[in-house]
Amino acid sequence: MALAPGISSSTDPSPIEEDGASINAPGLQGFVFALFFIFGGITSLNDVIIPKLKELFTLNYTQAMLVQFCFFTAYLVVGIPGAKLVKKIGYMRGAVAGLIIMLCGCLLFIPASQTATYALFLFALFVLASGVVLVQVVSNPLISLLGPSSTSHSRLTFAQAFNSLGTTIFPIAGSILILGSLASVSADQLSGAELDAYRTAESQAIVNGYIGIAIALALVAAVVWMFRDKLQGEKHEPSSGLGGADLLKRPRFGYGALCIFLYVGAEVSIGSLIVNYLMQPGVMGLQEQAAGKLIGIYWGGAMIGRFIGSAVLRVISPGKVLAFVAVGAIALIAISTNTTGMLSGYSLLAIGLMNAIMFPTIFSLACEKLGSRAADGSGIINVAIFGGAVIPLLTGVIADLSGSLGFALILPAICYAIIAGFGIYARRPAVA
Repeated sequence: MALAPGISSSTDPSPIEEDGASINAPGLQGFVFALFFIFGGITSLNDVIIPKLKELFTLNYTQAMLVQFCFFTAYLVVGIPGAKLVKKIGYMRGAVAGLIIMLCGCLLFIPASQTATYALFLFALFVLASGVVLVQVVSNPLISLLGPSSTSHSRLTFAQAFNSLGTTIFPIAGSILILGSLASVSADQLSGAELDAYRTAESQAIVNGYIGIAIALALVAAVVWMFRDKLQGEKHEPSSGLGGADLLKRPRFGYGALCIFLYVGAEVSIGSLIVNYLMQPGVMGLQEQAAGKLIGIYWGGAMIGRFIGSAVLRVISPGKVLAFVAVGAIALIAISTNTTGMLSGYSLLAIGLMNAIMFPTIFSLACEKLGSRAADGSGIINVAIFGGAVIPLLTGVIADLSGSLGFALILPAICYAIIAGFGIYARRPAVA
């Protein structure tokens, strides 16, 4: 099967050039694509369990968004230590460590369900996300190094398409398994022992899903461990400052890190609200499971856009493309919040197409010319993903205070406006 431009054959034994040093990595592309698929799919499941937990524990939007807050806080806590660990034990062993931590997080859903404790669900998500962070610290710089620097934008975008494949498939399956199990009664109709029993029984659907994921993670970790010595010539420059935080002094990298913070926050905010947004009578008035299945359109748009973007970015300045899609996202928010019915719902879902190239393009634009400090840069970028904790929580606060999900979308729109500015700023190649 032919691969997209900029992606070499998975059996190509040619070395990776890393700032003058070579890393021999035959067959590594498929492994990295699989990692993108896994952590993308697991992250998108939050969009399914948020409405589930919101109903089970009778939460408002601010409280429900604590799911994303706890999940993405792991990026703040683990990002820099994760980069240091990867530099110490190497990319492949770092990936194994991340997969094992993810497995432990999945298993923590068992006691969370048995005790029907929301706080324990949040802790399980934090542990799960800690493993995701470590895997992501490995994946992003590694795929950037799997070929010439001139095509890194295209190559990372292509890899992110596999991330989007996971975010498309997992929510659809999760909606059927998790949202489809909701009973004819609701938590706000029960109390005492009956409420605890209801929460335990209904959250079992969540547990079953994550146990299945845990089994898959164990198998993947075993396979990766078998290839732990696959890389040859891997080199990392020692960190200066606090885990490479000195890189933030570089205007291009600092602005890019801010935009990662804002982009992830905007993307997660919209994804988290899709189910409740589409259930509104003034939008599409869907039932919970039907609305949940449409999450796949949001993430599927990102998948399609990334395959298209991997080709477009080879012929058009990445900065210009980034500015264009950011403005497109703002326009779609405006259309969605000022219309009703199908147009309102599908224009919100179409924002996924605009999101498609944002993360990989911002990442590669910000990290241009980092060379052997790529792991440091990836660690800082992963800390910036903490925006997925902050922006959704603030969006939930706005929704609760205003009583309008549509009005709350003004915050993601502001995020996209700042990202458009970065696209214009970084439209020219970085200077070493």
